Amino acid sequence: MSQLTTLDRIKSIIGGSLGNLVEWYDWYIYSFLSLYFAGSFFPKADQTAQLLNTAGIFAIGFLMRPIGGWLMGTFADRKGRKTALTYSVLLMSAGSLIIAVAPGYKQIGIAAPVLLLLARIIQGLSVGGEYGTSATYLSEMATKKHRGFYSSFQYVTLIMGQLTAAGVLVLLQKVFLTEQELHAWGWRIPFVIGAILAITVMYLRRSLHEPESFTKNTEKDRGTLKALAKHPKAVFTVIGLTVGGTVAFYTFTTYMQKFLVNTADFNNADATMISTLTLVVFMLLQPAFGALSDRIGRKPLLISFGILGTLATVPIMTALGKTHDVLPAFLLIMCALLITSAYTSINAVVKAELFPVGVRALGVGLPYAIAVSVFGGTAEALALSFKQHHHAQWFYWYVSGCIALSMVAYFVMPDTRKHSKIED
Repeated sequence: MSQLTTLDRIKSIIGGSLGNLVEWYDWYIYSFLSLYFAGSFFPKADQTAQLLNTAGIFAIGFLMRPIGGWLMGTFADRKGRKTALTYSVLLMSAGSLIIAVAPGYKQIGIAAPVLLLLARIIQGLSVGGEYGTSATYLSEMATKKHRGFYSSFQYVTLIMGQLTAAGVLVLLQKVFLTEQELHAWGWRIPFVIGAILAITVMYLRRSLHEPESFTKNTEKDRGTLKALAKHPKAVFTVIGLTVGGTVAFYTFTTYMQKFLVNTADFNNADATMISTLTLVVFMLLQPAFGALSDRIGRKPLLISFGILGTLATVPIMTALGKTHDVLPAFLLIMCALLITSAYTSINAVVKAELFPVGVRALGVGLPYAIAVSVFGGTAEALALSFKQHHHAQWFYWYVSGCIALSMVAYFVMPDTRKHSKIED
């Protein structure tokens, strides 16, 4: 990578990060718009049944992520990071386009929900492959001195994608369309936007530089499960350090809006405002923590998340469930997200630094996707189930327990800044 200038690196990191933004915009817009398009794809029934059908398809997309992590990770390790990133965003574009143009149940019957399912399978494969490949690419393109800082932009753009999806919906709701128009046809617009953005990023990614560490690698069995099996400790370390972080992330971001309404009795408008403001601040924290890891190491941050997350989660969520004022709720969530930032800001680079170049994308993507699907993807459903059975506090202890489990991994793993496989 010595021939690359600082400008080349920055362009490559921007290209890799923008694709991540578009991927997550497309992923979240489905969830935000399900209320509007559920009636188009499923036969007339009560609204709850239609939403459950769309939620089921959303869950199937989550289950496809480990397969995407395996397929795209293998592809990235064999054919190159740049090519894999380009195909990943192309898949996401295809999924969004299918949803945008698919006829409804009235026009084609059962084929309509089948098309919706197909689109989400494609998008699940895409987002499953995007994480490992982009984490690998950003880590390999950054210099050793600033690797934590640059790789933190993976979560910056992930959160930005979520905020962009919410912003597009708010603009359509408040400025451009009526509620009736959104239900009738307006819900298709954000998917069209997502498809166009994905195609734009696809062309941008075609001009990215391939990391020199990949181009110089000559291993014949790179990117295979057989080659990955030679690194069991690193694989289990990825799973172990992900469990607590992914549960905390989904709890204090995706689930939090519902928690504020369902448990703390906030109205929808206040809950949305609090969630949006906390996400914005959370996003801005990522580079600061990433830069801090470049100075003091990755391990001190992970251990800080493990200890503080284990001790503070139950008190924070208990207090949050009892508050009914906007400012205390905002501050409590920000405390939780401040702690969580010690994980989210560096989790990509830590995983990339655990594996040699020949299995790096696969090693990061596959075990991470398994952990996210099992623990992150089920967090909200588990929280709602405990709430429904009048044991809401059990979930608080569950989150705390998952973080404690990961804390064990943080203590026994090496500090990857000092022992990085990327330097090999």
